Amino acid sequence: MRGLSTIERDAVETARATPMLTQVEAWAAVNSGTRNLVGLATMAGLLGDAFAHLPGAITLVEPIPVDSVASDGIVSSIGHGKHLHLVVRPDAPVRMLFTGHMDTVYPVDHAFQSLRWHDDGSLNGPGVADMKGGLAVMLAALTAVEATPLAAQIGYDVVINSDEETGSFSSAALLASAARGKIAALTYEPALADGTLAGARGGTGNFSIIVRGRSAHAGRNPDDGRNAVVAAADIAVRLSKVRGPRLAVNPARIEGGGPNNVVPDLAILRINFRPATLDEITRAQSHIDSTVAMVAAEHDVKIEVHGGFNRPPKPIDAGAARLFDLVKASGGDLGLDIAWKATGGVCDGNNIAAAGVPVVDTMGVRGGAIHSTDEFMIPDSLAERAALSAVTILRIAEGRL
Repeated sequence: MRGLSTIERDAVETARATPMLTQVEAWAAVNSGTRNLVGLATMAGLLGDAFAHLPGAITLVEPIPVDSVASDGIVSSIGHGKHLHLVVRPDAPVRMLFTGHMDTVYPVDHAFQSLRWHDDGSLNGPGVADMKGGLAVMLAALTAVEATPLAAQIGYDVVINSDEETGSFSSAALLASAARGKIAALTYEPALADGTLAGARGGTGNFSIIVRGRSAHAGRNPDDGRNAVVAAADIAVRLSKVRGPRLAVNPARIEGGGPNNVVPDLAILRINFRPATLDEITRAQSHIDSTVAMVAAEHDVKIEVHGGFNRPPKPIDAGAARLFDLVKASGGDLGLDIAWKATGGVCDGNNIAAAGVPVVDTMGVRGGAIHSTDEFMIPDSLAERAALSAVTILRIAEGRL
C-alpha cells in the first residue's frame, strides 16, 4: 500500500474488515426482480437497515408512474418498487453521489434462485455481481470514510433504485435531482473479472410503436382493410436504414395479427436504438417522426409512439478523465492496475453523466456472466474494491479531484 497516508491506510483496514460477503449472501437470497414488488420491498428494508449505520436521513421514495404497452395495444401504468435515498451532510464543502440498484433481471418464478461455490473460489448466484456485491462494496467504503477525520469535509447522496434493469424510468428524476451540485459520482456496477472498468458508453432508446389499421376479410374484401402488420414492417425497414457507424438500430419484434383470413388491424413494433452521440439521438428522433408520418399517410393507419431515449451517451470528457485518473492513481497505490475500455452497454452512469457530473460507474466487484445463470462474483474483490472506493473518496474529500 505504497503512497497511502495514515488516514487512508486506516480506512482501507476498516473497509476490509466489513462483513461484505455475509451481506451479499443474505441479499442475494432475496429475489428482487424488477417486477417482484414484494421482494423489492424486502430488499429495501434490508438495505435501509444496513445503510442506517451511516449518518443522515434515509427515505424510501415513491416511484414515478411508468407506462407500458401490452401486446394487445393497451397502455397502462406498471408498478415499481420504492427507491432508497440517503442524504448525508448536504451542507458539506464537497459533495458526491453514490448509486446502485436493488433489482435484478431474475423474476420471482425464475429457476435461478440459489447460491453455490465454484471450485475456483468464485460465488455463483442471482445478483451477486450485478449488483448486490457492489452495494456491499459501496457501504463498506462509506463506513470506512465515516471513521476518518476527513468525513466532515464530504457530504453525499446515496440512491439505490429499484428499476435499473428495465431502464430506470421510474427513478430517472430522482437520479437527476440527486446528481445536482455534486463534484463526482461513483456507481457500483460490476467491473470485468480482470478488473477492467467501463469507460465511454453509448446511449439507448426503446420504443413501442402501436399501429392501428382496419380489419377485413383477406379473400372477400381485402382492399377494405388496412394491414397494421405490413405498416409496422414498413416502419421497421425504413428505420433500420437509419443505422450507421454511430447509431445501431434493432427492430426487435412485431406483435399482432391473427387468423390468415383476416387483415390485421393491430400491430406493435418494438425497436431499440443505440446512439453514440447526442447528435445521433437528434437524427434518430427526426427519422422516427418523419417515418411515422409517412407510413401513417401511405398505409392509411393510425400510429402512436411510446418510449424514448432514456439514457444518453456517456463520453469521457475532461471531468470524467480526471476522475478516472484519480481512481487509477488510487488503485496504483493499492497495488491495483486500473484500466478501462468503452462499452456498448448502458447503466445509470449514463443518466448521471447527462446531468453534467463526472462518474465512474463500474466501482463494484469483479465478476462476470451477468444476466445469466452463470453469473459469478470473485469474493476477494469485495475487500479490494471497497479499499479502492474508500481511498478515492478520501482524496476527493481532500480536494485532489
